[in-house]
Amino acid sequence: MDPVLLTALVVVANVMGVGMIVPQVARIHRLRSADGVSGVWIGVGIAMNTWWTIYGLAESLPGILPVSVLAAALYLVMARQFISLVGRPGWRPLVVGMLVVGVAPLPALALGGFTAAGLVVGLAYGLQFFPAVVSAMRSRDCRGVSPLTWSMALVEAAIWVTYGLASDDRALLIGGSGGCLASGLILCRLARVRLRHDGQLAADTTGPHVIDGTGSFG
Repeated sequence: MDPVLLTALVVVANVMGVGMIVPQVARIHRLRSADGVSGVWIGVGIAMNTWWTIYGLAESLPGILPVSVLAAALYLVMARQFISLVGRPGWRPLVVGMLVVGVAPLPALALGGFTAAGLVVGLAYGLQFFPAVVSAMRSRDCRGVSPLTWSMALVEAAIWVTYGLASDDRALLIGGSGGCLASGLILCRLARVRLRHDGQLAADTTGPHVIDGTGSFG
């Protein structure tokens, strides 16, 4: 694949990676609901983008810094929203997510430096969405989950799969494939919830009518 096209794919994927968070933040703010949103996923997002920021500074990669810093900031905004809606019980999943990804690269950092730590964080990309899958599957409503966020996540992950195939990078290929699977599962879940909701509305609309006091149907 042409190097210019590969570079363009990376730029688009990074923009999508930040952009996908915005609809979710906006939806939680608008609906005042975090139903179906995973606190673990938010915590993972904070930790992972913090690691990417540290990695970019250590390896002199200024290109990833704006994206990583902005994404970490948006996840922090979402964390604040989550805590304000869920209350004290929301702290536990957030902390679990941050600790799992925050600690995981440390052995690699100690043994192989920032290059090895960056590989671990890259592989974690494919797993970061699965807590969100679990929350969406367990929620009956999923009212707080943004379809646009997960549509953008699917496109971003597909780009990383394409880039991984073109550059023969197994870490990106595995991570992107995991991202595609997780995003696809969430979108299928949202579609199923929407169909069930629409079916209930249709049943309520076409249900039996009651005759009122004037003798007409109400």
